[in-house]
Amino acid sequence: MKPDRNTYKKRMAYILKHNILIQAIYRFVLSNVFRVIGFFIKTDNHLVLMNAYGGLRYNDSPKAIGDYLYSHYEYRNLRIVWAFERPDDFNIPFEKIKIDTWDYFYTALKAKYWISCVNIERGLHFKKAATRYLNTWHGIPIKTIGNAVKGRNDFDFSNVNVFCYSCSFEKSIYIRDLGVLERNMIMCGLPRNDELYHVTPERIGSLRLKLDIPDNKKIILYVPTWRESSDKGKSYTLTSPIDAMVLEQQLGDTYILLVRAHHFVTQLLGIQFNNFIRDVSEYPEINELMIIADILISDYSAAIFDYAILERPVISFAFDYKEYTDSHGLYMDLEKELDGRLVKTQEELINKIKLMDYNDECKKTAVFKKKYIEEGGNAAETYVKALFDGYC
Repeated sequence: MKPDRNTYKKRMAYILKHNILIQAIYRFVLSNVFRVIGFFIKTDNHLVLMNAYGGLRYNDSPKAIGDYLYSHYEYRNLRIVWAFERPDDFNIPFEKIKIDTWDYFYTALKAKYWISCVNIERGLHFKKAATRYLNTWHGIPIKTIGNAVKGRNDFDFSNVNVFCYSCSFEKSIYIRDLGVLERNMIMCGLPRNDELYHVTPERIGSLRLKLDIPDNKKIILYVPTWRESSDKGKSYTLTSPIDAMVLEQQLGDTYILLVRAHHFVTQLLGIQFNNFIRDVSEYPEINELMIIADILISDYSAAIFDYAILERPVISFAFDYKEYTDSHGLYMDLEKELDGRLVKTQEELINKIKLMDYNDECKKTAVFKKKYIEEGGNAAETYVKALFDGYC
């Protein structure tokens, strides 16, 4: 089968990420080309350019920001444009363009406002001084990010005007490893998590009905982080460390297991899905999955922090803990921070679930939340007002 455009892009992204020389040439040449072009493009004070995860998704904090803008009359004159890899796949109330095309970069040079959870400039540096840039980022980091990653030195977020964060722990990480300027940081949590502070039993019930969850079953949500490509960017597969048949035998009478792979993962391997173990990787709203989940299993994902807002049990299934720590690096001693809640084998995982004192585990998560989620619940409004200060 002939590789599609997205496959070529993934390979190119891998090469740019792992080859410092090519990375430097790419960044220098194209950054200067777009800076020159930008001199001839007048800024549109009503134009907003948005994306999430490089155009792969319509979700996360940018969507929460977009929803806020759409629902508030005072921002009715804004022209909001979303960029996607496949624009036709998304039915949204805003304009759409294809990312990494001339239209995309022209819009970026013309827009007064940028909003993203990863980046707008696609690894380049061409932002005009007049452009205001809100970067929500996409979760409290456990594994190293930005310039702390081996072979990377190209992260420079000094031109971000408003940067979101949730706690003191992550502040120094963003300043040091992303180059964010302290004066541009606002600690108010992530907009995507606002709704997790306002969950009701009625909301849980309606979502369980929507996802066809039987009344007699509890829900485990499994959200592993992504692993680096093993074939130089040709694919990003996830081979499951769990034996689904064993889990079903041990837990199937009580639980349903929802598996959500990272958005970069192109193929899930080693899992046969059925009524017990369900693939929700393409489900559009991860918050809805969290809201109905009784237990979260992850490993090194920021989902641990998001789910902690709900004060329910969290388990890190770190089956490759030493290997992952040695190769990627972690910002914290996860074994210590999740004392008794980090397991390394499937047997430990099953025993943890079957023998847990649920209320006690909820209390432990509440302590974890207090340490790492200092602010949240009204982030979208706070960041919108900071970005569009003086617009209305």
